[in-house]
Amino acid sequence: MTAPGDPGVSPRLLRHARGQLVTLAKNGPHVTAATQALVHYPTGAVYSFIPKNACSTLRYSLALANGCIAGPEDWAWIHPNNGTFRASLRELVTAPYTFVVLRCPYARLASVFLDKIVGRYPDFWGLHRLTGDKLDPEKTSFRQFVTTLGKYKALTKNIHWQPQSDFLVYETYDDVFALEQFGTAVEALAARGIAVADARPLTRHGTSHLAQEDGEFADAPIHRLAAMKRQGKVPAHRALYDEALVARVARLYAEDIDLYARLCRAEDMLFPPKAG
Repeated sequence: MTAPGDPGVSPRLLRHARGQLVTLAKNGPHVTAATQALVHYPTGAVYSFIPKNACSTLRYSLALANGCIAGPEDWAWIHPNNGTFRASLRELVTAPYTFVVLRCPYARLASVFLDKIVGRYPDFWGLHRLTGDKLDPEKTSFRQFVTTLGKYKALTKNIHWQPQSDFLVYETYDDVFALEQFGTAVEALAARGIAVADARPLTRHGTSHLAQEDGEFADAPIHRLAAMKRQGKVPAHRALYDEALVARVARLYAEDIDLYARLCRAEDMLFPPKAG
């Protein structure tokens, strides 16, 4: 993978195709990644869509560019149409430009907890069923959420917390952007003829519009966190972690942490890997 702005087009070598001696349609890792590869029709560019990584903004931007919606009034169209612009095999291997957005793994996991788990969306109830209904809908904390992901081998049970590396369809991309430096992506994509339209004011999924509270929230129950959100406040992502949770997430998402450290700026992570 190349850093943002590197000239030239990388070879379109599919990351998983040769990993299994089966028909490509039965190659599970490839199918998972290819399902998330979307085409920007005006340019033929392929974007690997990773949930919680500015994905609503980029899917909204593609829907506008691909002539399926007219403007903000139609933004909700993107949610039932995740696969509408899915790349064919030919589009994957002949794409003139490819890009993906990565995110600090610690921040991404905190974001999904504050959104899907605290909000008790279907994602929470799916995890609840996986545990045999052992998650308390009122008292579950971030620590319990992280522990559950490891204990019940749940990392791949939901795309919002599935490792980012699972969604990479290519060995290399022309541009790998960091969500933490998203302004760079907006400028680089504009230069490629891909206009980015910010969907955050429409979806309100993130926490950027809420006041960020410092403190110690690793064991705060979700009923308390939900009450904070109703008051326009939310724990800062860093405040959900203590030393033990940093270590546990580092083990669970080791590949993602290595990926981000190699392809983005390690110092942009909430907890950068220690040298050596």
